Amino acid sequence: MADIKAFHAMRYTDAAGSPAELTCPPYDIISDAERAEYLARNPHNVIRLELPKGEDPYGEAGRTLRSWLADGILHCDDDAGIYIYEEAFLTGVDHGEKRSLKGIVCLVRVEDFAAGVVLPHEETLSKAKQDRFNLMKATNCNFSQIYSLYMDETGETQRRIDRLSSGTPRYEFSDGLVTHRLWIVNDTVALEAFRSDFAARKLYIADGHHRYETAINYRNYCRENAVWAPGSEFVMMMLVDMAHPGLVVFPTHRLVRDLEHFSAEQVIEGSAAYFDTEALADRDAVEARLKADYDAGKKSFVLVAKADGALAYTLLTLRDPAVMAQFMPEKSEASRGLDVSVLHTLVLERVLGIDKENMANQKNLTYTRSIDEALQSVETGASQCAFLLNPTRVEEIGAVAAAGEKMPQKSTYFYPKLITGLVMNNLEAPIEE
Repeated sequence: MADIKAFHAMRYTDAAGSPAELTCPPYDIISDAERAEYLARNPHNVIRLELPKGEDPYGEAGRTLRSWLADGILHCDDDAGIYIYEEAFLTGVDHGEKRSLKGIVCLVRVEDFAAGVVLPHEETLSKAKQDRFNLMKATNCNFSQIYSLYMDETGETQRRIDRLSSGTPRYEFSDGLVTHRLWIVNDTVALEAFRSDFAARKLYIADGHHRYETAINYRNYCRENAVWAPGSEFVMMMLVDMAHPGLVVFPTHRLVRDLEHFSAEQVIEGSAAYFDTEALADRDAVEARLKADYDAGKKSFVLVAKADGALAYTLLTLRDPAVMAQFMPEKSEASRGLDVSVLHTLVLERVLGIDKENMANQKNLTYTRSIDEALQSVETGASQCAFLLNPTRVEEIGAVAAAGEKMPQKSTYFYPKLITGLVMNNLEAPIEE
């Protein structure tokens, strides 16, 4: 099962500046303008390594990394450790609900999915994997950690984490939305206890599927080409208890564009065989009804389209979930019961004719986490319609992964995202026995 290790994390030294100005969110949610803002705060911001630009971006990242190590901007810890990381944040409809999420950052042995140790839950895109692979070849590093979940019926690991992080954190800072805290654990007894905890566990990838598949590809590349990278058999992960009360999953809404002969009325008529439909008055009604159906366990989503020059909202509620077995007989009940499966199979594919290849290439389908962005896209005509969804439940994610299956792309959005640059993994650092 999961083989985890302490590691000599690569971290910024005091000479680089403060963590608040050196770290950034994951690269794939950062715009060019935001990238420039991070570099304006501090030219040593990790975005130069994680999201390099220019004619030779990967080569530039490698040269920058080597320069920063030589100049003492970055340094690998002398003692191996496991790093306890906490995010404190506000959530809820009015952003008034306080939550915090705490787990451990460590190395995890890279295993093929077929081994059944590290389990994915989402499909991936080839372009993103090639980008991350090129960056690893140039730098021999993981700059950001993969976010994974584990099951622990006893809760003993979380209690150990809480005990070891009861004192003053090594770092504590806010990025304006999230307060980040980090503790370093070097005690060998505690480290061995963590290793023992995970020896019989499976890990479920929450966020970072592209990076994990890249880690598999890079491990294989190093084996086949005799590349010296002691750490290529491991990858950096943040591990969080699947039952942690701080876990928050946001929905990812669907935007439809550039379909010939699109008609919202035909979408509603074509869906009537399996869905009850109801016109909703406004956005407030949309969010209230989606939440009510989510709490009631119903499979519902809202179609947003223009009608007579204004946005119109239609609630689609699946009458009989058992019908999904007819259209997805090869899939488990867990996969068939997902809201995104219902939408993709019964509406996007059957009514709109957007097949799986089309979805994968994002030809007629794109995604957003923001309801405001979805509504604006329809309002301006950039999208012909949008489908607003409820979030996927954490237990559904685990059930699909445990069944050896994957959800459609962009089925989940874990919030908040893990910060990049607080701890990093240099694959050339020593690996503990």
